[in-house]
Amino acid sequence: MRKITVGMVLFPGFQLLDIAGPKDAFAQVKVLSDGACEYEMITIGTTRSPLLSSSGLTVVPDRTIFDPCPHFDTIILPGGLGIFDVYDDSTLCDWLKLQEKRCRRLAAICNGVFALGAAGLIDRKTVTTHWMDASRLSEMFPLASVDPDHIHVKDGTIYTTAGVTAGIDLSLLMIEEDFGKKMAIDVAKYLVVYLRRAGGQSQFSPLLEMQGGVDSQVLAIQEYMLENLHLNHSMASLAERVHMSPRNLSRLFAKDTGIPPMAFLADARIDAVRRNLEATEQSIKEIANRCGFESADNLRRVFVKRLSISPVEYRQRFRSGTNAPLTLVQSLAS
Repeated sequence: MRKITVGMVLFPGFQLLDIAGPKDAFAQVKVLSDGACEYEMITIGTTRSPLLSSSGLTVVPDRTIFDPCPHFDTIILPGGLGIFDVYDDSTLCDWLKLQEKRCRRLAAICNGVFALGAAGLIDRKTVTTHWMDASRLSEMFPLASVDPDHIHVKDGTIYTTAGVTAGIDLSLLMIEEDFGKKMAIDVAKYLVVYLRRAGGQSQFSPLLEMQGGVDSQVLAIQEYMLENLHLNHSMASLAERVHMSPRNLSRLFAKDTGIPPMAFLADARIDAVRRNLEATEQSIKEIANRCGFESADNLRRVFVKRLSISPVEYRQRFRSGTNAPLTLVQSLAS
């Protein structure tokens, strides 16, 4: 019998699914192998008391970071809003540094990576995290290379993932490393998930957060573009609409939104395609015409380049089930 010991670190306000997902995936290995292989999973608390998760459920850890612990092959640190209250705690940092020297793999799910950063374990490493926290992670730990789009990243012995459900993707990767691809596929089938998800986090993040100020000329141009994605816009035509020079419009737009006008337009068109794929039965050609692409082939090329997944596959995976077509404004506001 082959046993792999996994330590799961818990702190007040941890994300419950970040440990429940991997625990269920790992537990299935023993079932599918008829006991020939298994993961021994031990929870380790940052306090000596029961720990309240962000969802309100309480977990009593098996050990704490203050107690003697067995040798761990793998350490997994979940995310959760509570990480920002404990990530730089000196006792936790010292414990993580010690474990990093002893264990084969040290992993952080979602924003749990901030604790690895505070312990100095992601310097000169490529890591990822939830797309909402990527900028903050880059600012706080400039020596790390933050990839905001990948579902999970492995750099040496350090493993990091995107948000929440990405912990299951991580566990499947580890199962494949430990017990082979067939076992990982069988666990994925049991959990009814993909062994490897196509595309990155940009499939799920809103692409149009940047808005101009109320009553500003920038907001007026944004609304005009969103309502007329099918038109062949240019910097000259947009500038003429608000009686500015192209250079002045570009400067004001970037100041208000952080991106140039044509970059906003490109993001808007991709987001419109996504929403129409999710919520309509329109053909790729129809969506291309509606969203301002020269052709269906052009749409496919741009979509795959931006999201690493084809429009057809995206529709299959993220179809909402409603047949009601969306207007352009509705599709981008939803």
